[in-house]
Amino acid sequence: MDKKLIREAFTEVAGKQTELLIDFLDDKKYMNEFLIAKKLDLPINQTRNILYKLSEFGLVSSTRKKDKKKGWFTYSWKIEELKSLDFLRHMIMKKMEQIKNQISSRETREFYVCERCHVEFNEENALLHDFTCPECGSILERKDNAKLIKELRRNLENYGNILKIVDEEVQKEQIVEAKKVRTKDAAIKRTKAKERAAAREKEKIR
Repeated sequence: MDKKLIREAFTEVAGKQTELLIDFLDDKKYMNEFLIAKKLDLPINQTRNILYKLSEFGLVSSTRKKDKKKGWFTYSWKIEELKSLDFLRHMIMKKMEQIKNQISSRETREFYVCERCHVEFNEENALLHDFTCPECGSILERKDNAKLIKELRRNLENYGNILKIVDEEVQKEQIVEAKKVRTKDAAIKRTKAKERAAAREKEKIR
């Protein structure tokens, strides 16, 4: 499990307070919510709110067990790695699309700025104010977008590189999941074969 990538997905959904979850919660075993609260050093209700929020996006899953003495349910939680990676993948793709739109806008439209107030206007709003800052009355200057476009392209490239890593991890996890399914199916077939063989033996005895 790539903890760094899962951490990105968790923090996007529930903030930086979820970062510690990745250090002790995994995708193999379920962990009791009271133990999670203790490790996070948070009240149980706050811990549950975090876990429920992650659960809404499918990033974690839970099982519940009823306390026979007290009569209430206790939940245990684990990470859903494939769903977390898939969520991160779509999040990155969305951000990349937003950056592409920003680049397109900066390349095709004019922008103006008040050097004194540091307020930016698109061409329509600048024209509406007669290219004069409505706050201080200064003449608006045409903004050179070259530096910003360069920075946006660099961000786009960085996200593209991260997306490649996420795609690789998704493919790895899909292979693991497919193997688990095949193993489970094979076990079911063997069990059914044994049951049929046992039934035939009983028929012979009769």
